[in-house]
Amino acid sequence: MKLEHVYWLDDKGHIKPPAYLYLLLAFLAKAWVVWVMSLTQASDRAALVRTLYPMQADFVQALLVGAGAVLMFLLVLAERRRSPQWARPLFNQGRLILMAVLLAEAVVWGQRFMHSDGLFHWGVALDALALFWSAIYLVKSRHLQVYFKDWRADPSA
Repeated sequence: MKLEHVYWLDDKGHIKPPAYLYLLLAFLAKAWVVWVMSLTQASDRAALVRTLYPMQADFVQALLVGAGAVLMFLLVLAERRRSPQWARPLFNQGRLILMAVLLAEAVVWGQRFMHSDGLFHWGVALDALALFWSAIYLVKSRHLQVYFKDWRADPSA
């Protein structure tokens, strides 16, 4: 870690989670976000889900893939508290977990693309762009790499 990376540290000297990590988790768990948003509609709870996921199978698959992102979010919360200790080895493999979830999201995206009969849809195109940039971020981000190693290096944990 270099001196210019000091802004990555919190008041306890631990690496703060990158803001892009939260964006990545929100993208991967977008079906869960859509589902929660649909619960707030009183008149037709399924209308929002049908609008964004016309095929029910696509929505169910996106929920299953998003479960990995929700798990990762819970691990990030556990890391901020430095407990429970059983989550520590799982958290240290966070980049691999995120890569697996991103790969599963790419498979779900491919199925959504096939269900659209190869026709252009903005949602499918934006998902492809987000998948591409997310993969680059997971591979290239030094902050993310250091963040996932921080709990391992913590002598007090």
